[in-house]
Amino acid sequence: MRLVMVACDRQLAGSSTFTIYWRVLLALQRFMGYLTTHVLDSAFGCPGSNILVNLYRIGAERELIASVTTNSDGRCDHPVLEGDAFTKGVYELEFGAGAYYRKRGMELPEPAFLDEVVLRFGIANEDEHYHVPLLISPYSYSTYRGS
Repeated sequence: MRLVMVACDRQLAGSSTFTIYWRVLLALQRFMGYLTTHVLDSAFGCPGSNILVNLYRIGAERELIASVTTNSDGRCDHPVLEGDAFTKGVYELEFGAGAYYRKRGMELPEPAFLDEVVLRFGIANEDEHYHVPLLISPYSYSTYRGS
């Protein structure tokens, strides 16, 4: 979808033609699955910003397929997985929680109780939006399938 939006002529912005393009793209997105995530820091009560997130596809081997960093709102600027790469299967999101807390100046024991937080989940439907948020502190985490 980003490629189509970039390809649109900026002069179309605000025009009825642009509005039609935008509505078609939004309608198409409903039929195309994608994966998003975000991080909330429950220890400091804020979004988890600048956290490295790696996505792995789990098969015969663990294959790194994407790396992103959360923005100031604790979200990724784009879906972590989308398009033809978004397929049924087992995946892992790996969050650099220990590095995040060390950058914030928090003293963690060595080894840290939680350093890399790994969430293993399955994608069963290629037409749905999968949102996998992470709520973290140095000593706990939780997740759920969001919307």
